[in-house]
Amino acid sequence: MVEPVPAPRPASSRIRAIDVARGIALVAMAIYHFTWDLEFFGYVEPGLTAFGGWKIFARCIASSFLFLVGVSLVLAHARGVRWRPFLIRLGQVALAAAAISLVTWFAVPGGFIFFGILHQIALASLLGVLFLRFPAWMLAGIAALMIAGPFFLRSALFDTPWLWWVGLSTVNPHSNDYVPLFPWFGAVLLGMAAAKTAQHFGIFDRMRSWTPARPLRVLEAGGRHSLAFYLIHQPLLISLVWLAAQIAPPPAPDPRVGFSQACERQCVEVRDQAFCTRYCGCVMEGVETMPGGIAGLDRNAGDATQQTRLQEIAATCTGNTDLLEFDQPDD
Repeated sequence: MVEPVPAPRPASSRIRAIDVARGIALVAMAIYHFTWDLEFFGYVEPGLTAFGGWKIFARCIASSFLFLVGVSLVLAHARGVRWRPFLIRLGQVALAAAAISLVTWFAVPGGFIFFGILHQIALASLLGVLFLRFPAWMLAGIAALMIAGPFFLRSALFDTPWLWWVGLSTVNPHSNDYVPLFPWFGAVLLGMAAAKTAQHFGIFDRMRSWTPARPLRVLEAGGRHSLAFYLIHQPLLISLVWLAAQIAPPPAPDPRVGFSQACERQCVEVRDQAFCTRYCGCVMEGVETMPGGIAGLDRNAGDATQQTRLQEIAATCTGNTDLLEFDQPDD
């Protein structure tokens, strides 16, 4: 008697490569947050993660997460929104975002997270549903407008705290994780455009047959449970650094040195070193005349009066330094 040949197993509807990609983004995020924790406790120089390569690294991580949000929206709901799983997931993300805001309000009130990556994902998920029927080319065009928006649409009308989430205020508010609607929703739309293009050319159908190698399955598992990883990893990392600080405390920081380094690191992105040295010296002198001096900047970071005064000092020092450079004789 001939044994029946078993039917081939159908390819999984889940695309495991996307889970792996999400897992890679999670590892990158953990590396960035661990470095931020080292900076927060004083083991590395102040401002390290806010400028230069680390700043680019952070933006690439956020962009990758939001891009994958767009891809996932199309994969899950392109043929019609599955409202029950959509609303359950949205509720989970929104609740986690609210928890992050609450915890950081008490932990770091001067830089608490009022609209970070989770807030953006929740809003982007809601808005993304409205764009599911748009063709890829239109999604890409709207994404370009969203990304370019902050360069052309900033206005004092958005300076009120209630509109900071839009991302078009004239000065970015102080927060340890600020991912507003403009330009970041553009990354979600790009992900949706890419997913629609991949569907059109049958790329996703081919990807469904791919099985990750064993070393990649840890990343895949993390990608499947990205929200849990996000919520757990930072408390764990910061606890480890705190424990290390109890055993081998970092040297006591000099706020003037830290301020000068952070100022010059930010300044040299747009001006030359000679200008930045003079400019930051001028700003430091101005800040020292404020209540609490340089040491009080973080303590009073959310104070609107302080922000206004800092802008005035920066504007004055920019003008004075430019004038000084103009008056310098040529060699």
